[in-house]
Amino acid sequence: MKKTRILLVDDHHIVRRGVAGVIEDARPEWEVCGEASTGREAVAAAASLKPDVVVMDISMPDMNGLEATREILKNNPGTEVLILSVHESDQIVHDVLAAGARGYILKQDAGTELIAALEAVRLHRVFFTARVSEVVLSGYLGRAAAGTLPDAPFSRLSPREIQIVQLVAESKSNKEVSNLLHLSVKTVESHRAHIMEKLGIHSVTELVRYAIRNNIVES
Repeated sequence: MKKTRILLVDDHHIVRRGVAGVIEDARPEWEVCGEASTGREAVAAAASLKPDVVVMDISMPDMNGLEATREILKNNPGTEVLILSVHESDQIVHDVLAAGARGYILKQDAGTELIAALEAVRLHRVFFTARVSEVVLSGYLGRAAAGTLPDAPFSRLSPREIQIVQLVAESKSNKEVSNLLHLSVKTVESHRAHIMEKLGIHSVTELVRYAIRNNIVES
């Protein structure tokens, strides 16, 4: 029988160790094949390790879980992504599912729901914890009653623009951003100007607030 290989992605070592412990205790036949603490590390690790499932946090330095999910699934279509997060926003759930994640559970539920979630996603099935399902349903019903759709931040920016917003919000200079994304400084400057115009933002401080408000970076 093929062993299920799992990559753990979270910027907190203690969380990764806790998740690994739950998996090892419950399913010794599964293998935690690697760990990563940033989105960029996750993309590189997934490319080299070819895991069956990636357990992914959302708020991480350098590249958030949403963008990392997109990159991993683009490069590794046979891999599934399970989001493990503290965020309960229905819009965030919508965004990560649109990026290709198969499941979403809250960190507070990991002790009781993680193994069931992994069982589901490794078989290419969808899994939500009850609380996430309630949040999504509540958001849908609220929008239906109001006859409106929420302002979806990620739909307003391209994947490249989201990457640049995150790096700028993390105090990276234009030169540092250009090196990380393999772009010219002039291209980065052009992207920044376009982002600010698109969002109606006039300063880096406002851009940082936008990134924090929309969970692109942690506060």
